[in-house]
Amino acid sequence: MHFSPARFARIAVLSLALATAAGAVGAADKVVTVPVKFAKGTTGVTVKGAIKGYDSVEYLVVARAGQTLRLTISGSTNATVNVFPPRANGTPDPDADGLELSSDYQNGRSSESAVLPANGTYRIQVYQFRAIARRGTVSKFSLKIDIR
Repeated sequence: MHFSPARFARIAVLSLALATAAGAVGAADKVVTVPVKFAKGTTGVTVKGAIKGYDSVEYLVVARAGQTLRLTISGSTNATVNVFPPRANGTPDPDADGLELSSDYQNGRSSESAVLPANGTYRIQVYQFRAIARRGTVSKFSLKIDIR
């Protein structure tokens, strides 16, 4: 089979475009998972971290149904949180929808809270909204996790 130079150039450009697109689709955002344990006799802990672009951190905490989870995030105003409930068997559910959180803003700090619906391991995700993430912004944060 013989290709003209123009046809060969089109095929080369198309191949390069497909390879580039496949690489972009295959590139995964970095998700760091951190198990969180509270010191004996305490109801909370403060964790610190940083995220860049579309990367995120997921903190895993064990709680019981009916307890109230309160999260206070400070540092960068670009960092935000989601909370995902466990599966029926209590293990983390990667496909769960986030819980509806009540928000309170005081003195430049955001507090989110929710009454937990089930026993098990909850995922608390710290991430950046797309408009911020696509710029490659780095957000340093401090997250207070309190369960009562």
